[in-house]
Amino acid sequence: MAEHDGIRVTRSVSIRPDEIQLRVSRSSGPGGQHANTSETRVEAVFDVEASPSLTDRQKSRVLAKAGPVIRAVAQDERSQARNRELAVERLVAKLADALHVERRRRPTRPTAAARERRLESKRRRAAVKRNRATPPDE
Repeated sequence: MAEHDGIRVTRSVSIRPDEIQLRVSRSSGPGGQHANTSETRVEAVFDVEASPSLTDRQKSRVLAKAGPVIRAVAQDERSQARNRELAVERLVAKLADALHVERRRRPTRPTAAARERRLESKRRRAAVKRNRATPPDE
């Protein structure tokens, strides 16, 4: 299957739809006869270790952040098709979040103006507290 046919997770990662296993079951909650007979709850399951779409580095990152299996459940809608879309959407969001690499923080020094502003506000606050003090009895 070509890369563009897959489900886009990030700019560089897309997974094939057949890598996501979908399970359907009866949805919980009220709903009368319709809910009692139709299997509208959808659970999307993605096995990280078995995925051919992820590199070893990506797999180790996802395993560390989200574990060996990523699951997403949808039972919001009455339609199984819509719940399937929602479950896959949520699964892709979880996978993208697990693949996200935090940027390293570059330490910076406060500017001279910022330092001066901080000291000025401290001086102002000290003056307020000094003026608040009760004058000694005469």
